[in-house]
Amino acid sequence: MSDRPASATISLRHTGGCLCGAVRYVVTGHPINVRVCHCRRCQKATGSAFFARALFPKDAVTIEGNVAEVRSSADLLRRFCAQCGSQLFTERDSNPHAVAVTLGSLDEPDSFAPTEHIWISRKVAWLILADDLPQHPEMPT
Repeated sequence: MSDRPASATISLRHTGGCLCGAVRYVVTGHPINVRVCHCRRCQKATGSAFFARALFPKDAVTIEGNVAEVRSSADLLRRFCAQCGSQLFTERDSNPHAVAVTLGSLDEPDSFAPTEHIWISRKVAWLILADDLPQHPEMPT
């Protein structure tokens, strides 16, 4: 028997969308991983010091609305709202059965906590990582 009250059970359905509301999505199930990327491409694409995202099986993500895309590297496709430009998803050619969802676009962005940092070799100097999560110099294998 669990000590956790029934109201504290973890939801397996999460919703999110863009800034203007033109794109909405639903993700179901548990993420494959939740990472914070500090590489220069993610910094440039997000206009921020890092990119926080949760990776899900592609069939666990349902998207409604007009999504545009840009290839930011040979392997990575970034998808965003065609109306307001909010970055929402990334997809890797090397992992065609998964899609990454930006944590900030979730209606409840605290739903998933990162479990590791990647590309810390490119982390901005002023950012102090004090969360004791694993830190990988580049992309882990």
